[in-house]
Amino acid sequence: MTGTPYSFEIQPVIPKALEGLNDLANDLLYSWDATVRGLFVRLSSELWEQTGHSPKVFLRRISQERLDAAVEDHIFMQDYNRVLSSYEAYKTYRHEIRSGIETLLDPEKDLIAYFCAEFGLHESFPIYSGGLGILAGDHCKAASDLGVPFIAVGLLYREGYFQQTIDSSGQQIAHYCRNAPEDLPITPATDEQGQEIRVAVELPGRQVQLRVWTTKAGNISLMLLDSDLPENSEADRRITYQLYGGDIITRIQQEIVLGIGGVRALRATGHAPTAWHINEGHAAFQILERCRKWITEGGLDFDTALEIVAAGTTFTTHTPVPAGHDIFDKALILEYFGHYIQDLGIDEERFLSLGRFSRPEAFNMTSLALRGSRHHNGVSRIHGGVASHMESYIWPEVPHDENPITYVTNGVHVQTFLAREWANLFDMQFGGSWRAKLLDNDYWQVIDDIPSHNFWSVRQSLKSKLFHDVYERVTRQYLRNGYSPTQINRLTHYLSNAEANVLTVGFARRFATYKRATLLFHDLERLARIVNDPERPVMFIFAGKAHPSDIPGQELIKRIHEISLRPEFIGKIILVEGYDLALSRKLVAGVDVWLNNPLYPNEASGTSGEKAGINGVLNLSVLDGWWGEGYNGENGWAISPHSGGHFSEDFINQEEAGELLDIIEHQVVPMYYDRNGHGYPDDWVRMSKASIRSLMPRFNSQRMVMDYVKKFYSKTVRQRTVYIDDDCKVAKNIARWKQGIRQAWPGVTIRPAGTTPATLVTGEKMTVEADIELNGLDASDVRVECLLGYETEQDTFQVRKTYELKKVGQTEGGTTRFSLDLVSPLPGKQAYKVRVYPHHPHLTTPFELGLMRWM
Repeated sequence: MTGTPYSFEIQPVIPKALEGLNDLANDLLYSWDATVRGLFVRLSSELWEQTGHSPKVFLRRISQERLDAAVEDHIFMQDYNRVLSSYEAYKTYRHEIRSGIETLLDPEKDLIAYFCAEFGLHESFPIYSGGLGILAGDHCKAASDLGVPFIAVGLLYREGYFQQTIDSSGQQIAHYCRNAPEDLPITPATDEQGQEIRVAVELPGRQVQLRVWTTKAGNISLMLLDSDLPENSEADRRITYQLYGGDIITRIQQEIVLGIGGVRALRATGHAPTAWHINEGHAAFQILERCRKWITEGGLDFDTALEIVAAGTTFTTHTPVPAGHDIFDKALILEYFGHYIQDLGIDEERFLSLGRFSRPEAFNMTSLALRGSRHHNGVSRIHGGVASHMESYIWPEVPHDENPITYVTNGVHVQTFLAREWANLFDMQFGGSWRAKLLDNDYWQVIDDIPSHNFWSVRQSLKSKLFHDVYERVTRQYLRNGYSPTQINRLTHYLSNAEANVLTVGFARRFATYKRATLLFHDLERLARIVNDPERPVMFIFAGKAHPSDIPGQELIKRIHEISLRPEFIGKIILVEGYDLALSRKLVAGVDVWLNNPLYPNEASGTSGEKAGINGVLNLSVLDGWWGEGYNGENGWAISPHSGGHFSEDFINQEEAGELLDIIEHQVVPMYYDRNGHGYPDDWVRMSKASIRSLMPRFNSQRMVMDYVKKFYSKTVRQRTVYIDDDCKVAKNIARWKQGIRQAWPGVTIRPAGTTPATLVTGEKMTVEADIELNGLDASDVRVECLLGYETEQDTFQVRKTYELKKVGQTEGGTTRFSLDLVSPLPGKQAYKVRVYPHHPHLTTPFELGLMRWM
């Protein structure tokens, strides 16, 4: 038979009684509401799998007979009506937590605009690659739950990130599949006349037209930009095809579309944000567009415009790895922004200085984001410290531990990643009120009230579901790669045995070298002995993708594949292809132990371990990222990082690999297999309960978003208002004042006046004095401080208390004297330092100029 078949689709007519299914299919609330997804699964679980869990595609392909039968199914209709009622209540009910939001933000006036290059809400909406996207998706979901006035802005990738298969030699194969808009829960944004809204961005020698798509996600919305329009050239249509695909030219074009096009799309659709959040540096060009508007439409100069924009902006950096920061060549920047510089009213040098860092010939998007924002944060306590050190060049004279970079530790969306079995058990045990207690640390002591046998039963049920799913996935993988039935049986021995009682360890994340996926394999002989104990076997499941351009990352996959086929590891090391959100949800709920062993301090946060922990999975992790805050000695195991000294990376890997195997062999394995008379391990269940109890209220995305609201969003709204009131009076004053400070500062000096006594007795006064050459500045332009503390054995200075010195007059030499009287404030040996730095009551943060002199 010859010729190419023509395909077509026969679509059903949705019965009037089930019209609400269309609303549910077009609201990404389905991505975190299991009851919504459950309706589609009940109509046809087989079709649900075939359509990739996409409600829109599902409704186009479900049979008319099945829909008609559902209308006659009274039990289904009861559940359907219950879900619809809950859906409507979610959109209108003012949750008790929301009242806290309303004391910080005004839902009628305020709007947070959240920009990110990727959003991972659900596997059916594939515009994400990994951790950054999942985090952004969880941020959106929590904002919806809390009632935050919020809109997200991103790109609609027509091919998204790649889908992964692994061939018979362990080689990762990248497949790009077309995302058809009709398959996604999106609609074109339209104006009052019903016409599709277009915005444009300028690229060298041309304009690129962009379509604006919108989608609902509960109580918030996403706005996505798409260049795949017939009025654009073929090359420009491809700008928004692939997430993190293409070369550096594609990257700068995508970031112009996201940052500049995103601001224009918000304006074109009538949105007026009062606070802006740049999630990673990809969207930092929005700063320039917002400045341009204040200059071309508001008549302001660039410095004043930048003060207004920065005052209203929060920037979150996500990576301590230099390769994770977007850097463009200076010539490329000038090629793409030559016209823009004229609109901003500045010269090339001033423009390039916005992105300057240690490489003067390049332009760093993180640098632009930091200079164009006033609130900055890392994503864990450890990462906040690392980021403040990495980016200290922005505030060159300020100690890095005092510069304005702080942290908000990432959290995960509980309703998305908590297994439905746990939700059902919690409902039965505690009633539905537990969902409103995600910010209440004390409440989660209730976990201890769950009978241990019930707790263990849920854990085993989730493990069985994981085994079933992984068995089906790897069987398809092995069959495609030509394995024989006998080989497949050996490779899936534990997975295919529903009664298998095997300790299962999961490792699933992006395969980047610093995440050290193969650390486990430093001593293969010892590992083989551990996993092959006939009485206490161990199985490891690996999953994840490496970027198509990351050859070392792909070599990690190949190494795991090769080891999994060694006779001593067959069936004990499982490598699963096609890692996505659907597989992630099963892995983080179904394994016994979650393994994470990055090279310290390169794990910014690492939220997969949080997802596992709230499901009672025990973390075994290097004390990096979030685990540095989450580990308490009773809720998992910790590997001590050896990276603090001058050790080689090989030595660090050897030491930490040995500690990892020690913990597995001498702590994890014995605890798991030490069963009581009822067949479950008491100590394991106790630790598993401690995991949920300690992690649930601290590492969920509602807590994370509330931190952003309290620490950043509410403050940026207020500060921006102060700056723009009365014809931008404060912003203009601040801009002029900073110019004067920067001009005078090279001539500012500080020196001691008088001497410090060697000893004091209790109650005796000591006077600290400093003479400062202000070089034309007023005394009110600076703050002079005495930092009282002590010197440590490591020759560092530890501050205990800070005092302000006040101006007391002028010296004969023309300097200004500042003085402080101290009355033996602390016993024992003391030390102090004195410093001066610019001060103005309307600064957003005390050290934002980065200028400081020490005596």
